[in-house]
Amino acid sequence: MHASGVVGVKIETLQLTVADAGEVLTLQRAAYVTEALSHNDLALPALTQTLDELRAELADPSCVTWGVRESGRLVASVRVRRVDAVVAEIRRLAVVPDRQGNGLGSALLATAEQRLPSEITTVRLFTGEHSEANLRLYSRLGYRETHRTSNGAYQLVHLAKTAPSS
Repeated sequence: MHASGVVGVKIETLQLTVADAGEVLTLQRAAYVTEALSHNDLALPALTQTLDELRAELADPSCVTWGVRESGRLVASVRVRRVDAVVAEIRRLAVVPDRQGNGLGSALLATAEQRLPSEITTVRLFTGEHSEANLRLYSRLGYRETHRTSNGAYQLVHLAKTAPSS
């Protein structure tokens, strides 16, 4: 476990495993409803991912999943996937709805970035164009838009930043 203080929030993070897949999937689905509604897209991959698909993702050695528990309850998680020798991708940052907006996602993301292997130089992620809170968060944390791709009726905003030094 690791304590990290960011934006006035002290959190205890732990690495999640395949054994946590059911809880991660429940958290992910609860957290992504707002995003789905803002984009009028209830078929977001975060909402349609199956338990078996998630288990496979959590078992993938190129993917590390960090989580935060409060009184035993999983309240936040994030996955970091190594894309190649120098690039990592942040995936599925999720915070339970009743804890969103309190700095927990910022703190967890910062912790995940600090734990990247030293050879990682670039961190990437994406979000939907209507996810204004996400875009503000990522901008505040140093991510800059690199490009957009179409996802049907809306655009995905791709962002990147230089990885923090070890």
